[in-house]
Amino acid sequence: MRTSRAVSGALAAAATALLAPGAQASNILDLSSQRWTLSNSAMNISVRGSVPSHVQLDLYEARVIGDPYWGLNDFNLRWVAWSDWNYTASIQGLSFLLFNGLDTFADISFCGHPVAKTDNQFRQYFFDVTNIAQNCTSTAPELRVLFASVPAAAIGIAQLPGQETWPRYVQNVFEFTDRQFVRKEQSDFGWDWGPAFSPTGIWQKAWVLQLEPEELHVRNSIFDIYRVGQLPNLPPDQNQNWVLNASIDVLNTVPKGAGLTYTIQEAKTNKTVSSGTLSNITNAGDVITGTTVLDKSAYKLWWPSGLGEQNLYRVTIAITSASGKTIASVSKNTGFRTIVLNMGEVTVDEIAIGIAPGNHWHFEINGYPFYAKGSNFIPPDAFWPRVTSDRMKQLFDAVIEGNQNMLRVWASGAYSPDFMYELADEMGILLWSEFEFGDAMYPVDKEFLENCRQEANYQVRRINHHPSLAVWAGGNELENLELWLVNYSAPDQLPRYTAEYETLFINTILPAVYGNSRSITYMPSSTNNGYLSLNFSNPIPLIERYNNLTSGYIYGDTDHYNYNASAAFDISTYPVGRFANEFGFHSMPSVPSWRNVLPLDELHFNSTTIMLRNHHPPSGGLNTTNFRNSSTGQGEMTKAVEMYYPVPNKTDSLAQFASWGWSTQVFQADFYKNQIQFYRAGSGLPNRQLGSLYWQLEDIWQAPTWAGIEYEGRWKVLHNVAKDIYQPIIVAPVWDLNAGVLSVYAVSDLWTEVKGTASLGWIDWAGNKLAIPISNSSVQAGAPGSGFRIGPLNSTLLASMNINALFSSPANGTAKGFDARNAVFVASITATGTPVNTDATKTYSHTNYWTPTPLAQASLVDPGLSVTYDRLNDVFVVTAAKGTSMWTWLSASLDDDAVVVNFKENGFLLQRGETKMVKYTVLSGGSEGWRSRVTLRSIWNSTIST
Repeated sequence: MRTSRAVSGALAAAATALLAPGAQASNILDLSSQRWTLSNSAMNISVRGSVPSHVQLDLYEARVIGDPYWGLNDFNLRWVAWSDWNYTASIQGLSFLLFNGLDTFADISFCGHPVAKTDNQFRQYFFDVTNIAQNCTSTAPELRVLFASVPAAAIGIAQLPGQETWPRYVQNVFEFTDRQFVRKEQSDFGWDWGPAFSPTGIWQKAWVLQLEPEELHVRNSIFDIYRVGQLPNLPPDQNQNWVLNASIDVLNTVPKGAGLTYTIQEAKTNKTVSSGTLSNITNAGDVITGTTVLDKSAYKLWWPSGLGEQNLYRVTIAITSASGKTIASVSKNTGFRTIVLNMGEVTVDEIAIGIAPGNHWHFEINGYPFYAKGSNFIPPDAFWPRVTSDRMKQLFDAVIEGNQNMLRVWASGAYSPDFMYELADEMGILLWSEFEFGDAMYPVDKEFLENCRQEANYQVRRINHHPSLAVWAGGNELENLELWLVNYSAPDQLPRYTAEYETLFINTILPAVYGNSRSITYMPSSTNNGYLSLNFSNPIPLIERYNNLTSGYIYGDTDHYNYNASAAFDISTYPVGRFANEFGFHSMPSVPSWRNVLPLDELHFNSTTIMLRNHHPPSGGLNTTNFRNSSTGQGEMTKAVEMYYPVPNKTDSLAQFASWGWSTQVFQADFYKNQIQFYRAGSGLPNRQLGSLYWQLEDIWQAPTWAGIEYEGRWKVLHNVAKDIYQPIIVAPVWDLNAGVLSVYAVSDLWTEVKGTASLGWIDWAGNKLAIPISNSSVQAGAPGSGFRIGPLNSTLLASMNINALFSSPANGTAKGFDARNAVFVASITATGTPVNTDATKTYSHTNYWTPTPLAQASLVDPGLSVTYDRLNDVFVVTAAKGTSMWTWLSASLDDDAVVVNFKENGFLLQRGETKMVKYTVLSGGSEGWRSRVTLRSIWNSTIST
């Protein structure tokens, strides 16, 4: 590559490494290295700015504002979102500007001359400013990026003459209005689990480049690896060779006669596996594309966590001149795998073995169906520039520890950064990905559609090479919620808005996916009933099923929310589908989390700030005293605790607050556990249920939310319980409230048959065994030698008990000498199986329990808990000396809230005389002697005042 003339001394050789891997240009200036100024002249504000950043972060760094997360600053700092802001820096010697992210309405000028205006947070923008630079006479030419207020701009767009409107109730308003008109993170306008800061700024990396006329710079690229003959959405032939299709987007013009070469190396060893020349070259000037067929035997497959190795390869594609000289190249780590969301029809043969007719809705990796276990991922911060790779690694460590193999990266946030996909590739976490549309209907004017098309095209090409990419969905809850709302409020207009929905999500976004990739599935909406037909001879192959359903058939995936706590454990209220993509209930974060954002006098359950940080149900506007809605959310948690658990009644106010918060977490975990084991048992039932992704993995801030991991990284009770119930082999008691029957299943995610033994029995709260019969059982009560088998990726029924026949009403004495209030059903299994993609044999064990009455009515006894720290083995030793301990919970003392520690087992059952050795991980913080002050509690502690 030619060496162009030197530019300003600010150009550093190391800057090249900050661009996309392998991108080449001689003179590159990383704009994060420049001195930026953030200003608003009307407010007389001028402070140091940063790139990447957001306005609120720079104002906080300059101490113009306080911590955006403190107290009610999400309300108090709205003036920032309503204001326009300038970012300026002096730049010399450039021909191109390249921005990977401008948030959102940016007016760019250089040396006093206009360059461009942008209106999409999610697009990459690049501008040739050669003429402006050549005619600039200033000795210190200024690059200026003016960001307009997004809320104000959204309202302005909505009020344009002839602007589209929608039926009542269709557009879900959280705080700021009219988000549907703006291509910006939708949750920046508010959501029921987060704040509405609506930040602006140069939020991703940016560069200036000086290129010679013959010089190229790679700005984006796509590698698509798929089986010969593979088409999107359809399971391919696994016996076929691989196809590598590479397409490279450049700044400047690819010369005529240019070609493409490839080299593929093992990522771990750098050993070259193959190399050669791509054929079928297409040169469009700013993009060049080629393809080759690769021998399937030369490459090891990539598998998700728990299903095999994460084999990665380094693929380098070089653009060569007609003479064979390399003029630009790009390298990316990738993997060889097929991942398909199978939505095809259930076959006659499958119906014959007991699978209900309808359509499938499950994922297949390298030709094998598997059970998707995981959760939903939301933005981990209201300000993406402060989300680091280390922060993401900490979250992903929790995902792997939690036995999860898939995250649904929820629409209405932001497209995940490269480092997030790279970590997922390395760790084996599948990322169900979505375009950033959700809980709204969107305009379909020509300009909006083109903006969305370019956004989708850029993101698909940027992300496609990652083997962790599992699927693309058009958006969140568009069919099951938005079209349903249209039908509810204006049924006569449903055909119109269905057509508009298809205009954007089928006619515009689908071609952006299919036109770039054969290796990935696309569906228009996160929750759907699958497709009615898929015909690739048609220009638009996909026809959605919608509600064209046959009675008795099962279709699609489900989501489920029910805030009536009385129905929480009634499985008849749960959806019966092929896959559960979101479900949940909110809970409080812990006291240490609250202390980071609240003063001492606000640390009680229904304090003003806590209530107003509870955004469920949403306020529907900018009301800053919306106690009516927030009290509903607080009340739902309160009623759930009062209904199912002993009501905390501590004499110390902080202890009372901590106990109430923990109790809401117990209900949340209990509710999720009941649903997950119901769904997992469905793997062996007619609905052939093969996925459970609960709402949600993590917090965006400190507030009552659906999260299982708090903002600081602490695990709530939920994440610990999900870790347990997501183990490969479990025993699952499923309670049918209406029938009065408890069914006990053994469930396996393994791909080969599992053999094991089970012990089912009853104990009282004091820990004594009860001689309650186990009816309709394939195993004998308490008999550890009773055997069972589980088929591949399946469940098997161990026992079915008529509880109503065993016990009379808890309020009216006993039956057969047994009191339901003093009985705990305990099931333990030990099984031997072969972990997926291994030849090894492994022994699995799991214990689960169930109570015939809510713990609020149970005859609890003091279990005599104790905890000591074993310094030699670096573990905590937990013992129940006197009785049965349920929801046994370790935590750092409230005096050690600087310590963020997660215990490897928590929220567990401990029987009388049982001892558990518990390991732990410290994420951050620490104080002298904190291990000696670790506290231990169980549900029993809610019955006492100290």
